Amino acid sequence: MSATADGLNGILLMDKPQGFTSHDVVAKLRGILRTRRIGHGGTLDPLATGVLPVFVGGATRAADFAASQDKEYVAGFLLGRATDTQDVTGETISEAQARASLAQVREAASAFLGPQKQVPPMYSAVKIGGKKLYDLARQGKEVERPARDITVREIALISFDEAAQTGTLRMTVSKGTYVRTLVNDLGEALGTYACMTSLQRTRAGAYALESCVGFDQVERAAQDGGVQSLLLPVDGLFPTLPAVALTDEGEERISRGAVVFPRQARGMPEEEGALCRVYHAGRFLMLGQVRTLEKGGLGLFVYKNFR
Repeated sequence: MSATADGLNGILLMDKPQGFTSHDVVAKLRGILRTRRIGHGGTLDPLATGVLPVFVGGATRAADFAASQDKEYVAGFLLGRATDTQDVTGETISEAQARASLAQVREAASAFLGPQKQVPPMYSAVKIGGKKLYDLARQGKEVERPARDITVREIALISFDEAAQTGTLRMTVSKGTYVRTLVNDLGEALGTYACMTSLQRTRAGAYALESCVGFDQVERAAQDGGVQSLLLPVDGLFPTLPAVALTDEGEERISRGAVVFPRQARGMPEEEGALCRVYHAGRFLMLGQVRTLEKGGLGLFVYKNFR
C-alpha cells in the first residue's frame, strides 16, 4: 500500500492527545494519510484524551454507528468550584467552602445510575435555532436548552481525597452524555460546586484504549506503506449482530441491489427489521436488513455499504 492511502478502508483507533479537538485529529491524519475520505466517530473536547475511532475510505459511512454506541470514561473532578465550561479550562464563576466526605460522594454518584434527563452545557456543539451553543456562549449569551434523554449504565467512585476535595469517577454512558455536566450536577447534589479536571475515554463501543495508536505510529506506517495493517475491519463495529453468509447467487444479487432470498443467505434472521453482518466467501460486504416481501415471506436487503 502506498503512502498516498489509495484504497485504504477501515477504522483507525487513535489515542487522542490532550489539546487536540477531534477535528484537529482528522485534519492531521488527512495530511499523514494523504486522503480526504476520513472522519471521526464521537467528539472529544480538547481537554480529553483516549479512544477516538477514525474512519478511512468507505468506512466513513460507519461513523454514525460508532457515535451512537456507549462510551466508557474516567473523569477527574474538583469539588467547591464551578466554571463557565464545567471543566478546569473555563473561568471560575462560583466557589464554595462546603466539604464532602468519601461516603457522601460515593452515595451521590451512585444516584446518577440509570436513565435520566440532562441539560447540555452552553459550551457544547449542540445547535439551538441553527446556532451552536458554544458560539453563543463566547458572545456572553445563555439560552434555554431542552433536556435530553441519556442513560448512565455504570458509575463508580474510583478515588476521593477528602483533604483536597478531588476524586476520580469511572462511568459508562449513552450517546449524547456530557461527562462534565454529570460532574457539575454531582457538585449540586452534594450542596456545593464541581468541575471536571481531566477526562479519558477508555472505551468506545467494542474498542478499548489498549488497541489505540498515536500519531507517531501512524506516521511510521505511512512512510513504510503499512497503514492498512493499522486499520481494523468495519465489521468489528457490529460484534452483536448476527453474521449471514451468502451463496454465490446471493452475492451476485446483492451486488446489483436485488433482494436476497433465504435459500441464498445462510443464517439469515427470521425477524422483520433485523440487521445483520453480510459476508461472501469470508469477506465482509455490508450490513443487511431483513424485510417482508410484497408477495409474503422474508428477504435480505442492502442496509449500508462500506465500500
